[in-house]
Amino acid sequence: MTLEYAPAPESRDVVRIEGSYGLFIGGEFVPPLSGGSLRTVNPATEETLAEVSAAGPDDVARAVAAARAAYEGPWGRMRGGERAKFLFRIARLLQERSRELAVLESLDNGKPIRESRDVDVPLAAAHFFYHAGWADKLEHAGFGPSPRPLGVAAQVIPWNFPLLMAAWKLAPALAAGNTCVLKPAETTPLTALLLAEVCQQADLPPGVVNILTGAGDTGAALVSHPGVDKVAFTGSTDVGKEIQRAVSGSGKRLSLELGGKAANIVFEDAPIDQAVEGIVDGIFFNQGHVCCAGSRLLAQESIVDPLVERLRRRLATLRLGDPLDKNTDIGAINSRVQLDKIRHLADSGDEEGAVRWSPPVTLPERGYWFPPTVFTNVSQSHRIAREEIFGPVLTVLSFRTPAEAVAKANNTPYGLSAGIWTEKGSRILWMAEQLEAGVVWANTYNRFDPASPFGGYQESGFGREGGRHGLAAYLDV
Repeated sequence: MTLEYAPAPESRDVVRIEGSYGLFIGGEFVPPLSGGSLRTVNPATEETLAEVSAAGPDDVARAVAAARAAYEGPWGRMRGGERAKFLFRIARLLQERSRELAVLESLDNGKPIRESRDVDVPLAAAHFFYHAGWADKLEHAGFGPSPRPLGVAAQVIPWNFPLLMAAWKLAPALAAGNTCVLKPAETTPLTALLLAEVCQQADLPPGVVNILTGAGDTGAALVSHPGVDKVAFTGSTDVGKEIQRAVSGSGKRLSLELGGKAANIVFEDAPIDQAVEGIVDGIFFNQGHVCCAGSRLLAQESIVDPLVERLRRRLATLRLGDPLDKNTDIGAINSRVQLDKIRHLADSGDEEGAVRWSPPVTLPERGYWFPPTVFTNVSQSHRIAREEIFGPVLTVLSFRTPAEAVAKANNTPYGLSAGIWTEKGSRILWMAEQLEAGVVWANTYNRFDPASPFGGYQESGFGREGGRHGLAAYLDV
């Protein structure tokens, strides 16, 4: 007997979405000097949620000037303990407004409400809490007796974790004494604008945080502005390379957190059911819109067939649909552009001889949707095994020995993350030393903590976010 879930939708009434939004500069919402605007849509329904301003070069100059004035004024002269109070206030306000933020994130991004409610918002608050604790202890962080802030930080964040990425960027920068100009992704600006209201509610001094909405040209104008001392970017590798070229020779500090093509490695002695849950969390969490997603499953040859069979049974239980339904496991793809990219790369898997499988699922008529998909009969030369798809698509490869697993896992231009599933602690330690990845999970996947540094190597970028290492990116040491 199959039991069906009754709909359990979260109410939209907890969120007030304005018809249009200005830019947040100097502690106030102001109209753009350029007069441009963009639409942000609900990817699950294609309905327009709001119009947001598109910042031009003059708006960027205004925001950088406001940040510079705050840095040279009250914020720059403030003791660390006083700065900490503002970060604590922001963290508590994020908790108090968590339901509102979670619903808004799911509406604007397309991710299931249970993820935005249970992961995104709590982790965003945790980052502000954690870094608030460092604000008056920077001289004890191992960077010398008197580490100094850098000045004005330009921060460009992606659309997959809009609120969480804003917290990852803002919290350490503010704790270190910098001021910020944050540019959210053009498809997901609404939680950043609500975060601006939180900054107002926390009485953060004007100009300490400025938020500029807009498209790629806004971000380009921001990172190239001569008044910026530090650039932090999370997003695609191609854009990261453009930013690196733009700031080369300028003297600006730079940190990049870019793409990934992580290997999730399962040995024959692994607890299979636990591994299956880790595989699902590794690639189908947030529709695969995760830079550290375990998009390559490497299974030891002796267990490939039973592992794939159990994985298929598990995927058949996932629920795809309304992101605001608390029972939903797979939400909407963030945009039409991203959906087209996923389809194109999945089609290349078919063309190159891989075998595609998806569970029986009915896709909604409106919105941007792609079913959870598993490719078997994959070789390392296939595009789906080499290129970042950034969607709910898993490729399955096999290996015989630990050395072969390491060789296949490292056969990628990326180096962000990896997962290891085995009962042997010595094997975990050996593998972790051999894998060229910034983050290695053992018998789990996609677990994050503000105290733990996150970042990669090669085309996954450089620099770390989170922990003591993340503070270093915003200090002159």
